[in-house]
Amino acid sequence: MPDPTDDTPRDPLALDYNGWLFWQHATPEQQQAQLRRQEGILRRAKGAIGERTFISELAMVEPTEFTLGSDSYVAAHAYITGTVNLGDDCTVNAFTVVRGTVTCGDGVRIGAHTSILGFNHSTAPDRRIYLQASTETGISIGEDVWIGSNVVIVDGVNIGSHAVIGAGSVVTADVPDWAIVAGNPARFIRDRRAPRKAGRHELAAALRDFGATAREQVGAIIARSWEPDALAADGTSPGRYVDAPGSQATLRAHADAVELSMLLTAEPPRQLTREQHIARLRENQDPATGLTPLLVDQRHAEAPSGFDDGSAHYHVLSLGYALDLLGSRFEHPITAVEQYSLDEIIAVLDGQPWKDMGWSAGSGVDTLGTALLWNLRIGDAETARRQANVLIGWLLANARRDTGMWSAPRLSDGMLQVVNGYYRAVRGSFAQYGLPVPYPERVIDAVLDHARDERHFGPGRTTACNALDIAHPLWIAAKQTAHRNAEIAALAQRMATETIARWRPHEGFAFRVAPLGGPQTDEHRPGLQGTEMWAATLWYFADLAGASESLGYRPAGVHRPEPAFDLSER
Repeated sequence: MPDPTDDTPRDPLALDYNGWLFWQHATPEQQQAQLRRQEGILRRAKGAIGERTFISELAMVEPTEFTLGSDSYVAAHAYITGTVNLGDDCTVNAFTVVRGTVTCGDGVRIGAHTSILGFNHSTAPDRRIYLQASTETGISIGEDVWIGSNVVIVDGVNIGSHAVIGAGSVVTADVPDWAIVAGNPARFIRDRRAPRKAGRHELAAALRDFGATAREQVGAIIARSWEPDALAADGTSPGRYVDAPGSQATLRAHADAVELSMLLTAEPPRQLTREQHIARLRENQDPATGLTPLLVDQRHAEAPSGFDDGSAHYHVLSLGYALDLLGSRFEHPITAVEQYSLDEIIAVLDGQPWKDMGWSAGSGVDTLGTALLWNLRIGDAETARRQANVLIGWLLANARRDTGMWSAPRLSDGMLQVVNGYYRAVRGSFAQYGLPVPYPERVIDAVLDHARDERHFGPGRTTACNALDIAHPLWIAAKQTAHRNAEIAALAQRMATETIARWRPHEGFAFRVAPLGGPQTDEHRPGLQGTEMWAATLWYFADLAGASESLGYRPAGVHRPEPAFDLSER
């Protein structure tokens, strides 16, 4: 009886198809013949072949330049021509074609029936196809790459190290390091370094549990940011809201408390009655400009001089939407904007710092667009409607065709200002008025590229602002196109999972994710702003992943997904 532990090949062609067995099981005669074959190849092509390497006699190997590193093999019926340089521990399996200029690092595994074509043909109409001139850009493949069976990789593609190419894929674009891609054309599936994500059902369960926990604890989280003995702006008590214990009292903190409580409980924070909340948020609005100044030493500062005084801009959003959630509104329209002529609206937009400070420019648009929203409701609606039309028209006319955004990247921080400014500008315009954004596919490309920037999304390096500024643009653009939707869903699921893990029981979320060494600044400790922003951002990630219904809440204030006003209504 044959020994079941003896794996010596019996078929005479077995070693040609299973090259990894050659140097273990080949006879001395076969080994000498293999070395002569390698010498013959190198007489016809310059290059080098490493030790313990095997090239099947049944493979067609006729390159002009050829390097094959140690412990590599080329199996039967492979077809290799051109300038081909492969590293150590590389495998070219049966019926695989490698032609043109192709370079691979160490540890590249190429599945059977794959075609890696580092050249192409022109298609000019002046001659028949077989007479066309060839072009050759070349293909570069990093190290530690797995290429499945029946894959096609076309000329000009660069595949990063540690990538995985799924079986049957057609790779027409560059593949980044660590990426797992698949499909025709190949699309990003996930980052190989990330643990394999639980399915949507597991994410849904985690979101359900988080939503229940957040609703249970939100009262205590808001209460820890309430200072009952702090003076009101008019010098009276009771109390003021701070972002976190020990912070200065602000109207922004009060608005965040309202947003958070209404988001999770549909009721105002219990420290004040609904009427008291409304009175606090409306007090000291400057009737001449409609703007509300900041608090200084728990009292309001001097009234803003006009819209160009940016210190009070965010109150247009935070106080306005908090009042809206409470069933109220500003007492006065935003006169600082209402008085602008249409030419002055254009001048305001032209005057934003688009070139160097995209976030500030986007913030200016957000404030302008939201001021118009309140004026449409309580001011001169026809004037506000004309101003809104000019605002939208300017944004459409000035959107960049390469990214769909309005600023250019900077060497210092890449796309950070561009994407963050885009979110703010779109939130106050296209999103707030329910209008489609221009160039949605380019927006998605730009945001996904930005989301890979380790400077802003590496371990311990992101903020609630940065996360929201990728979640919302992806969400609004994905409503218009299916472009890269699998990649968006994968990113959203990872970000949602990571967000849930950062919840601090009975304290909420910190605005800024603490570095690996632990919290270092006030922004690393939980507060109202971080909790409100991360809770809303989590909804967007969950919705992109197809599981938002499990949270049990839906943003309704500043971060509402629905339009706040339909400009087409008369």
